[in-house]
Amino acid sequence: MKTINVLCTRKQFLIGSSAAAAGLFCGRGLLQAQSGSSPSGVAAPRIPESADNVPDFPEHHPQFDRARVKRFVIAGHVNLAAVKEMLAEEPNLINGAIDWGNGDFETALGGASHMGRRDIAEYLLEHNARMDIFAATMLGKIDIVKAAVAAFPNIVRVPGPHGIPLIMHAQKGGPAAKDVLEFLRPLAGQPVPGR
Repeated sequence: MKTINVLCTRKQFLIGSSAAAAGLFCGRGLLQAQSGSSPSGVAAPRIPESADNVPDFPEHHPQFDRARVKRFVIAGHVNLAAVKEMLAEEPNLINGAIDWGNGDFETALGGASHMGRRDIAEYLLEHNARMDIFAATMLGKIDIVKAAVAAFPNIVRVPGPHGIPLIMHAQKGGPAAKDVLEFLRPLAGQPVPGR
């Protein structure tokens, strides 16, 4: 058997053992955080779900000023230059949403989508906006729309921002969304199942 003689300095030993201890500590915490896992192998008790049992999550970062988000969302409807300037100043505005009231939530991408502003929508998506079915429809992304409709047939009747239906987004998409519009037309007129 071969013997390995490795000499290390006190500093190397302290750094190595500190890293090992940190790995052990962090690994144990991750195991405890996983549902049903604990270092001892005993499953953590599961708290039953109920309408009254909703955890409170701490705020991680300060929220954006409502007026700033509102201005960005409005710019997303009609003003590419303003969108570019605001994103250059604060990239995290990209997915900011405004509540116009009564659950009418809208993002800049949502505004660009129902206004048919392909240039703004594409710019937002290139800068990490979250793609949604309304943007995909206006942009003429037939594969995305077909997949969403196949998975969730009722999606053709889900209202977008301001209650604007999906088919209107296809109409606003112009020639690039022609295939999507033709696909949605017969579906939009179908009765709602179970009614």
